[in-house]
Amino acid sequence: MKLLKDILYRVTINRVIGSTSVAINNIEFDSRKIEFNDVFVAIKGVLSDGHNYIEKATDLGALVIICEKIPDKIINGITYVEVDNSNLALSVLAANYYGNPSDDIQLIGITGTNGKTTVATLLYKLFKKAGFKVGLLSTVKILIDNKEYKATHTTPDSLTINRYLKEMVDEGIEFCFMEVSSHGIDQMRTRNLNFKGAVFTNLSHDHLDYHKDFAAYRDVKKMFFDQLPKNAFALTNSDDKNGKYMLQNTKAKKYTYALKSIADYKSQVLENQFNGLLLKINGQELWVKLIGNFNAYNLLAIYAVADLLGLENLEILQLMSELESVDGRFQYVVSKNNITAIVDYAHTPDALKNILETINAIRSKNEDLITIVGCGGDRDVAKRPKMGNIAASLSSKVIFTSDNPRSENPATIIESMEKGVSGENFNKTLSISDRKQAIKTACQLAKNGDIILIAGKGHETYQEINGKRIDFDDYKIINELLIALKK
Repeated sequence: MKLLKDILYRVTINRVIGSTSVAINNIEFDSRKIEFNDVFVAIKGVLSDGHNYIEKATDLGALVIICEKIPDKIINGITYVEVDNSNLALSVLAANYYGNPSDDIQLIGITGTNGKTTVATLLYKLFKKAGFKVGLLSTVKILIDNKEYKATHTTPDSLTINRYLKEMVDEGIEFCFMEVSSHGIDQMRTRNLNFKGAVFTNLSHDHLDYHKDFAAYRDVKKMFFDQLPKNAFALTNSDDKNGKYMLQNTKAKKYTYALKSIADYKSQVLENQFNGLLLKINGQELWVKLIGNFNAYNLLAIYAVADLLGLENLEILQLMSELESVDGRFQYVVSKNNITAIVDYAHTPDALKNILETINAIRSKNEDLITIVGCGGDRDVAKRPKMGNIAASLSSKVIFTSDNPRSENPATIIESMEKGVSGENFNKTLSISDRKQAIKTACQLAKNGDIILIAGKGHETYQEINGKRIDFDDYKIINELLIALKK
């Protein structure tokens, strides 16, 4: 049990009705989870408003209500705390409740449209190999040294973040690498965390259903850097035109990395093959098991972070040479008759373009590149024709299919993608709503030496269809189909 007045420390309060000296149990923002003596934080969400559930929360035993507007019906014995922004208040409450664990760990945040998962996960692996106890908060999984938890969001809510950070501190974790999404920044899930460093990877079209336009999306990312303390570092990709913009108002120490422009950390791609890259980083050559220019950027960011956190340069290079690709990021299998199938999370126009250009730069052009791609339902519709155009322009054949259709009709999503395909490329395309059938068709079309790219879902092991999650694993299915078709 904790005293309410202690967890309210640093919360900006407009007014209080009731006592702040009461002992409270847990903090919740989901009224369904409320138990006796809990604090209920009423948050205005995208789909629902927590203020509509205040009465339900008190019926279930809530002792304290944190809200932006105190309800008309006041119940004796309940403490009401009015704040300007419930999301911001929750971030402070959560940090206080768990003892501000980010103060006691080297917390590094990675943000950008593409590359967050790869950079965060490979930093986790590199520091583990270096002998440290390490934590990871990512889209794919949450790791506390060797203990694994399932991830539900790219950036969890404030309570979840602080709970995991507290466990990390208790377990003696020294470094934690965390993906920071634009939603997480905008909803203040990362506020009141003490970041020791931040990385900007790149910025391209994504989440514009939420942020409405690109400038708003960019400015939310910049907020993360604006909030960094003076003793932190801010590392940005200076080849991206938004890289320097991220640094404009930050108090943190500024560093840059690049392949093409002047930067503190420089890299050059000497060789690019399906089995790896030969890189020169700050004058030193090394061979890595990842491929593509996009991974050259990711690896350079990893090198820079490791250097800024005090690892020796030669040790960093040696550890980088041992790193392998993250699940669902250019994860590939080669069949007996030399068909290469690649599974990748590329679900934005820029990511799809990067992966297709990488494959085209490596392949001999004597083989076909067959791309299977879809777009998520109930999300950013503006990117669908762009994805369709990129896939058709950069592939020999394209199969448009279902991704996570959610509540939308997959055929409607596919039609939106087809609208981006130019006339000269339309004869390359097929539309097959059933994703497994689409993958099976690609296997049947593929000849000896051809390449199949299955884009969009990567590490995900499910499809979201009409409110249900149905088991579906691209990598598992392509392996089974290649064997079944004796390829």
